[in-house]
Amino acid sequence: MSYATLDDLIARAGLVEIRQIADRDRDGEIDPEVIFEALAHADNLVNGYVAAKFKLPFVSVPDLVRTWAIAIARHKLHFQGPPDYVVDDYKDALAALKDVAAGKIELPIETGEIPQASSGSVMACIPDQVFSKHGLRGW
Repeated sequence: MSYATLDDLIARAGLVEIRQIADRDRDGEIDPEVIFEALAHADNLVNGYVAAKFKLPFVSVPDLVRTWAIAIARHKLHFQGPPDYVVDDYKDALAALKDVAAGKIELPIETGEIPQASSGSVMACIPDQVFSKHGLRGW
């Protein structure tokens, strides 16, 4: 499940802008594979940060996650150099995602989506000691 859709991109940026940046073959139509690639890139980037604190996939996509995915996909679509306001949105999205991963931002998610916390204990299996102070005497 993608966090954002073509309709979300159009709602944020407008049809004219999306057509300009997603029409790679210059036929006047939005190229679906270009949109798919940008949205997949956004999903992967979001998942990379969000998975540090939350169980994926989400039961329902929080609006904040959708907003960040739109900003990331829009930035990706501007492959010839995005305008400053698109770069700013992208940087804001990345900063927020880093805050999610660090636990500074809590996402409004449905019950059951938060992974179980570990007990915090550490377990290790180590071999018996090979050398001792008595075994090395005389060397």
